[in-house]
Amino acid sequence: MSMSREEARWFANAFGHIVQTVGQAVLGKEYVVRLTVAAMLAEGHVLLEDAPGTGKTSLARAVAASVTGVNKRIQFTPDLLPTDVTGITIYDQRKGDFDFKEGPVFTNVLLADEINRASPKTQSALLEVMEEGQVTVDGKTRPVGRPFMVLATQNPIEQAGTYRLPEAQLDRFLLKTSIGYPDRASTVAILRGAAVKNRAAALAPCITTEAVNQMSDLAATVHVTDSILEYVSDLAEQTRGNTDTRLGVSVRGVLAMTRVAKVWAASYGREYVTADDIKALAEPVWCHRLIIDPEAEFAGVTATQVIQRALSAVPVPTVGTA
Repeated sequence: MSMSREEARWFANAFGHIVQTVGQAVLGKEYVVRLTVAAMLAEGHVLLEDAPGTGKTSLARAVAASVTGVNKRIQFTPDLLPTDVTGITIYDQRKGDFDFKEGPVFTNVLLADEINRASPKTQSALLEVMEEGQVTVDGKTRPVGRPFMVLATQNPIEQAGTYRLPEAQLDRFLLKTSIGYPDRASTVAILRGAAVKNRAAALAPCITTEAVNQMSDLAATVHVTDSILEYVSDLAEQTRGNTDTRLGVSVRGVLAMTRVAKVWAASYGREYVTADDIKALAEPVWCHRLIIDPEAEFAGVTATQVIQRALSAVPVPTVGTA
């Protein structure tokens, strides 16, 4: 059953309310806020990569604060252990049995701060839960619940003491984006409220976890024509066949695009996906999934350029466009 026009209007209003709430803590960054909220409703994860002091953690906190569920934070450091993330089984002498102590990953919104500062072994503790929504410890699998979202931050400037995220983990992030510096008006507004150190702490939840799940289920009913699906497939194939790439968009990446495009369309009150939705999301959803050939990278080729070439090369379908 496809989404109705009335349901699309309701979705857009609810989506706008969440964006407005989060926007109170992250001034002048509506596009990035919309991307992050869309990822949450598409049941995906977000990687925020930007210079220090641009508001990455503030955005993550604001998104977590907008939902009435549980949110937790992990400060990733070189000495962090996998069990510090997933939890650990310990022997309880009083009970004479083993007890499982849940790690911070058992939450609705998980802020993984400076994720690239932990060792690859610790980073891998998130692989299962990011893909399957469950954690396996000592042979027993435990679901983390729904909704579940990882909001990870990393600093691309200072690389000393950091560990690059493996391709398998990057591919598990629905999208990657950056906040950037605010414009002049937003900077002045931030300075005007400089006495408030944590704007996210002042936010009141505006949506329940049940409503988030309801919106996620509703977004899945947005209609996507075969011509749009073929367009997405052709774009992905272009990145795979490009001589400048060693690795193009994965199947997971194509599925991610379809899921988030449905949310993106509904956020604008439409019950169908257009080619313009795919174009708007191509860079944040796909750039981090590409591996550029070392020689091409040395010559200055970027993932953004590869995506733009694909968008230019693939004909836009006449059906399903705005």
